[in-house]
Amino acid sequence: MGSIDVVLGVLDDAVEALAAVDLEMLDAPERFAVLERLETVRRRQVAVSHTLVARLERFEGCPPVPITLADVLRISSREARRRIRDAEQMAPRRALTGEPLPPVLPETSKAWHAGELDGEHLRVIQKFFRDLPGHVPPIEREKAERTLAQKATALRPDQLDKVAHRLALHLNPDGTFSDEDRARKRGFVWCGGQGVDGMSVGRLVADPELRSLVDAWMAKFAAPGMCNPAEDSPTTTPSEQVAERDARSYAQRQHDALKALVRGQLGDPKFGQHNGLPVTVIATATVQDLQAQAGHAVTASGTLLPIPDLIRMASHAYHYLALFDGVDGRGLWLGRTKRIATADQRIMLHAKCRGCTRPGCDAPGYHSGVHHAAQDWKSGGTTDVDDLTLACPPDNQLVETGGWTTRQLPDGSTEWIPPPGLPMLRGGVNDYHHPERLLEGDSGPPSNDAGNDAA
Repeated sequence: MGSIDVVLGVLDDAVEALAAVDLEMLDAPERFAVLERLETVRRRQVAVSHTLVARLERFEGCPPVPITLADVLRISSREARRRIRDAEQMAPRRALTGEPLPPVLPETSKAWHAGELDGEHLRVIQKFFRDLPGHVPPIEREKAERTLAQKATALRPDQLDKVAHRLALHLNPDGTFSDEDRARKRGFVWCGGQGVDGMSVGRLVADPELRSLVDAWMAKFAAPGMCNPAEDSPTTTPSEQVAERDARSYAQRQHDALKALVRGQLGDPKFGQHNGLPVTVIATATVQDLQAQAGHAVTASGTLLPIPDLIRMASHAYHYLALFDGVDGRGLWLGRTKRIATADQRIMLHAKCRGCTRPGCDAPGYHSGVHHAAQDWKSGGTTDVDDLTLACPPDNQLVETGGWTTRQLPDGSTEWIPPPGLPMLRGGVNDYHHPERLLEGDSGPPSNDAGNDAA
């Protein structure tokens, strides 16, 4: 570390000196020239950073590399995965036998390390090859990569995108795509979190089979009058009068038809269980909000659910778990006679933790399992709800074999303690699933008394 520390120190000094320059002394053309040089230097620094990212690897006690990278640099997990993917394509490789191999995108890599390309240029080139059908010969792919890399050094990303589009049409003029090509594109993702109004935007790329199935469903259940939440009693057999007064748009009717499809399946016993609970929505809320019919419940995926919606959902759910009461409700205490937490305890953990409790982890409750916080059951620990917490499988393994330890704090939160000698690994309490703790004046976690929670 000695030599690289010296180099980084020089870089810090150079940035300090640059920040101290009186930029007001520059005339208008000079300011553009300085910005161009700064941009080239910044891009070269990014390329050096990606070279280092390509050499990251897990060590004992280290969470998965994308998670650790996100925690150490304080970037989103999505950005961390993107940087790793970029680094894999821009950095030199080695074959299984050890001989060196060029980067996946060799010509692009040269321009990238020279500081001639921005991340937007790289996105355009990556998308071009991601959408290119498999039947295009390797020699044509190499020529295309060389052409795009050369053009990228002289064009803006939006201009490069037009060149890439024309090149794609040239290489695949008949628009021929195989089943494998289409299958590679399929997917559904939420585009970010919820908006301040609670609404979410998703992106669906459907294969022909899914499209045909959805079209058949929508033909009936997205018809006027069907599944209309504006009706006092939504129905799948609407009368002519109900259909005529349906003021929804076609897009809104399709949304409500999709909701009816999913709602009709959740909670059905034939689907078994997920982490010991029925496959259904699990939500927690306070008694006060339920009584006032205001505020929000929090689902085990972290979704904020308005209380009126929660109450309406309860009326047609297979499994809706009612209010917990610490005096006359179901007993939630389980001694050391069993290793596995009961369904009651799992529900309380969803209310208390909302997701994995390792600092920085964004895995929701649906993707987390029960973890013994103080002492594992096989080592003499108890399966008491006061000693249980939630942890996703990779983080639970950090405790099993990675040298991490956990303990319950007096306020009920779980503290994670990394192995000694690894200061870059973040310990402490996870507030990701409890953003209200981060608000000014809110220094502690909300109450999680059994008498105040509903699920």
